[in-house]
Amino acid sequence: MTIKFFTLFVSLVCLSAETPLRPVSTYSIVALDQETGQLGVAVQSHWFSVGTVVPWAKAGVGAVATQAIAEPSYGPKGLALMEQGIPADEALQSLLAKDPGENARQVAMVDAQGNVGVHTGSRCISYASHRTGKSYSVQANIMAKPTVPAAMVQAFESTTGDLAERMLAALDAAEAEGGDLRGRQSAAMLVVSGEPTGDSWKDRIVDLDVADHKDPLGELRRLLRISRAYRHAQKGDEYMEQNEMNMALQEYTAAAKFYPENPELPFWTAVTLAQTGELQKALPIFNDVFGRNKNLRELIPRIVRAGFLTNEQKVLQQILAQ
Repeated sequence: MTIKFFTLFVSLVCLSAETPLRPVSTYSIVALDQETGQLGVAVQSHWFSVGTVVPWAKAGVGAVATQAIAEPSYGPKGLALMEQGIPADEALQSLLAKDPGENARQVAMVDAQGNVGVHTGSRCISYASHRTGKSYSVQANIMAKPTVPAAMVQAFESTTGDLAERMLAALDAAEAEGGDLRGRQSAAMLVVSGEPTGDSWKDRIVDLDVADHKDPLGELRRLLRISRAYRHAQKGDEYMEQNEMNMALQEYTAAAKFYPENPELPFWTAVTLAQTGELQKALPIFNDVFGRNKNLRELIPRIVRAGFLTNEQKVLQQILAQ
């Protein structure tokens, strides 16, 4: 072993002893929607399963993105500090002060009051920088061009729609500007409610992780559309359980529009129509979904037994005849 190689080896060992080496080189956005109170993180990277490392958020508290030579503990620790009422920028600075590897970190935080903290360490690989705006921050490292953050800002501020749509527009703009110098591999998005319930599983509005894909942002957009469909479907289930059939019908119909490829969603629209006396409107929908998935016909007697569809024989015969 040469002296030069030995010196390099020792320096790497020392760095790894201080800093868990998780080189998540990427671009991301953390943001608060001031109208709804929703908090979110969206990220794309040339790194496997970026969603398991970078994005952290808690309803009513804040959101964190931790990347570059990423230290995931910035996520839970940052949220814990913000939950104590410490503003995002102060929370971040307190964590950086205790981190011997801070010069290799890129971290951004936003709290539920809209305060923003962001840090791009001096050892983050170029092009590496960040930009902040009202209640949001965009950050990137190992970019093909130094103009990526500016493109993200412009897209986020000019896009209409909910927080998820605006954050995805920022990611799309980063990719269009050249994105990660090495290419693309994974993407993730996390959005939490502006009306916290105290139950994390209820507060997650969007929780998507594209672990490995040739077009991670395209896949993220597809999954976002499907997740919207299933949020409506879930609300439809809740209304059906409460026997509020008109509301259930609205939700199932919305779900089917978001995800028309899946015959199960219009199936529940048809069930609800039949249950509310609109059998003639339901029959062509049953005909379509049974043609696309014959097992849904077999489901009919099962939901009758469960009490979600009438057991009136004339109605059932017409449905099953489709």
